[in-house]
Amino acid sequence: MNLKIKNFFKALGPGFIIAAVVLGPGSITVSSKIGATHGYSLLWVILIGAISMSVYTTMSVRYGVLHEKSLLKMISEKYGKWFSIAIGVCSFMAALSFQFGNNLGVGMGMKTLTGINETIWPLIFTPLAIVLVFFTKNLYKALERLMMIMVVVLILAFIINLVFIRPDLEAAALGFIPKAVSGEDFNEIAALVGTTFVLHNAFFQSYLVQGKGWKLKDMSRSIRDTKIGIFLLALISTLVVITAAATLKPKGISVNSAADMAIQLERLLGSFAKYIFGFGFIAAAFSSLLVNSVTGGGLLADSMGMGSSMNEKMPKVFTAVILLAGMVIAVFFRGNVIYALIMAQASSILGVPLIAMGLFLVLNNKSIMGKYKNSILQNFMALVGFILISVLVYFMYGKLIGYLTV
Repeated sequence: MNLKIKNFFKALGPGFIIAAVVLGPGSITVSSKIGATHGYSLLWVILIGAISMSVYTTMSVRYGVLHEKSLLKMISEKYGKWFSIAIGVCSFMAALSFQFGNNLGVGMGMKTLTGINETIWPLIFTPLAIVLVFFTKNLYKALERLMMIMVVVLILAFIINLVFIRPDLEAAALGFIPKAVSGEDFNEIAALVGTTFVLHNAFFQSYLVQGKGWKLKDMSRSIRDTKIGIFLLALISTLVVITAAATLKPKGISVNSAADMAIQLERLLGSFAKYIFGFGFIAAAFSSLLVNSVTGGGLLADSMGMGSSMNEKMPKVFTAVILLAGMVIAVFFRGNVIYALIMAQASSILGVPLIAMGLFLVLNNKSIMGKYKNSILQNFMALVGFILISVLVYFMYGKLIGYLTV
């Protein structure tokens, strides 16, 4: 039995990396804020986002195990280099949007532990990330181990905590039934979708599968791994919402800092909650900061024909650009950090319809996918996800234009 469990975890990898990169400080902040404000009523948003993410990520996996050629190289050959570059740029910009939030998250976590201003810490953690990117021999293996440990520890902490806080399980179950929402809540809803349905990471899953060396014979295993990763991501977001709904909302606590979010774990950890949550928040922020930049940098480099592997030069250079840009924005940022994290999550969806189109076209091309092309059901579910993200993008563009014209 022990051997089976060991082999099971050994087979996992890309799914955990996707879960951990999406599970950044923005995810925890948004989930905490929504639980504290809306209680259990928006849990259905996580469910829809997770199903959509699963559909597109498994599409990416099917391509990855069938081909050695990268997804963007295939798009460049079949649909034009301009399309490949456009997807690369959209992925780069989405990653950059997340990166600002990741840097703020590192700063928030360190401020909770030390009391030192959050704008100082990106100047320390960003150079550390750049060193890891350029000087770690097998970046994939290092990332895989780090992500797996972090995801498992976070899940265990929140699950054990639920035993102590005793949430209203009936109300939580009803929260998974979709309900009408007001326009005032739109930023937070878009951000909650942005924490689970992250298309540039779904797209990058094919690269992770290829990096793992998985082939056609590994398809069922790789799809299982991917679905487990997305399930864990959705589970953590759900646990945070439920925990915040049971602990913060009854007390009328508005989430304005990492210390406010740490109150969720006080029943389990007591006075140590602030420090344990601070370390967890830093781990989530730094791992997301590192892998998110690799994703955006790698996809931009590959779209321009400059390399697709995490061990090549130009993907690392573009990765460093994302890291440095996110650092500069975070260091000079002045304003409400919690609101900024929510807006960073929400704005990350602006360029993703183009990414969805590229993946959809490839997976429906019989000359590329053969008998493994999308089924009618898969296309229907992909279309539902595409409509969801397009509607959110439409409203986000409207809000962005409104901010710029004020």
